[in-house]
Amino acid sequence: MQRAVILGGTAAIGWAASWRLLASGWEVVVTGRDPAHVPVGLEAAGAQFLRADRDDPATLPGVVGGGADLLVDCVCYTAAHAADLLPLLASVTSTVMISSKAVYVDDAGRHSNSDDPPVFQRPVSENNPTLRPNSMDYNSREGYGPNKVAAEEVLLDSGRPVTVIRPSKIHGAWSRQPREWVFVRRVLDRRPAVFLARGGAGADHPCAAANIAAVIEVVASAPGRRILNGADPDCPNGRQIARTVAAHLGYDWEEILLHEPRPDGLGAHAWDRIPPVVLDTAAAVALGYQPAGDYASTVADELDWLVTFARSGGAPDLAGYLPFMFDYAIEDDYLALRRR
Repeated sequence: MQRAVILGGTAAIGWAASWRLLASGWEVVVTGRDPAHVPVGLEAAGAQFLRADRDDPATLPGVVGGGADLLVDCVCYTAAHAADLLPLLASVTSTVMISSKAVYVDDAGRHSNSDDPPVFQRPVSENNPTLRPNSMDYNSREGYGPNKVAAEEVLLDSGRPVTVIRPSKIHGAWSRQPREWVFVRRVLDRRPAVFLARGGAGADHPCAAANIAAVIEVVASAPGRRILNGADPDCPNGRQIARTVAAHLGYDWEEILLHEPRPDGLGAHAWDRIPPVVLDTAAAVALGYQPAGDYASTVADELDWLVTFARSGGAPDLAGYLPFMFDYAIEDDYLALRRR
């Protein structure tokens, strides 16, 4: 039986990759700091959970054990994290590092986390320029991308068969940043209308965890040193995503398509990028990647999970990311003015 180890495997990518590998007959080990964060049903499906802190390199040898056919690192954020893996890679057949689209820069040096968003005039390929590596705080807008680049370089320069996957906006059950919550919560709160900035035309390529899992399975059978983009086969815009959420949950609302100027923050959503940010996935397809599904079919699991989570008394912790997108007062004021 082939053995896979997924570091930081208790979120969306680990959940999706575990299920796909288990279904193919793999032995799967997932790690995390807190067993309470293991997705419900994962261990019952056959995955083994081992407690390990990614920031404590002393825990890694015990997790990898005598080796692995596949090692997936979902929580490699820095060059130091990458360096901690190097002594273990001799006993690993194929290694995958989950990086990010945030490493890419446009012709003006802008990137996903810069104050001014990037402007890519064409689908972004793996050969697109990236940020310069840096070791500033990775848990910050300025430091996230440069640290990912530094981590990529350490692993790719090792000479080992390491595949770096650069996904775009990830969606899936157990996601740490379920961006679709901006629309799901409005459905649950029975909001009469959905507001969409710039007519809802903005788009930022989504990527299902299930599709990342499909890339991982291909890489497991074809070890190599490479970089691959990860994205869904389609790139819906904000209006299409809002419609997908409403249709899946059986809800009708009025679409209010806003154009500049508009009240500050009204209609904001996580995919508001014009021109759209689209990733080129030709390299993954050439390797054998076949998407698990398009956006609408793969996002369904996350939407159902969010509804179940919310109705059980929970809510995604999106402090510092999406709270400003839930200013209902400004929406109510807009609707009241329109009725006068």
